[in-house]
Amino acid sequence: MSARDVVFPAGRQALYEKNRYSPAIRSNGFLFVSGQVGSRPDGSPEPDLQAQVRLAFDNLNAILSAAGCTFKDVVDVTVFIVDPEPRFETIWTELTRHWGDAPYPTLTGVGVTWLYGFEFEIKVIAKLPEADAA
Repeated sequence: MSARDVVFPAGRQALYEKNRYSPAIRSNGFLFVSGQVGSRPDGSPEPDLQAQVRLAFDNLNAILSAAGCTFKDVVDVTVFIVDPEPRFETIWTELTRHWGDAPYPTLTGVGVTWLYGFEFEIKVIAKLPEADAA
């Protein structure tokens, strides 16, 4: 098995090492990004839901940028929402600010009961730009 081609955003490597997972892996022309939450630099949850979603996108965009991607390169999205019914409108309003124009990526939404103190998580797969050039 070849070594994993890990992508780390600036300033957060210690947090990923502490939790023992990679933020993203490059493989076969794609970038597989671990679920991103609205965590502060120390890893604690942002308490305000709208700010938590915004921060999750900031964290996601930092990883995409470190790999030379933007959200426009994202082809598949999975979102996890704790108790989605009362939170959906707040989350969807913030999410569409980051979504961009059509065509949109695919989307799977999953309602969950627990996200380690967070209320929202986003996981994506992006096509690496150099894969388009090949």
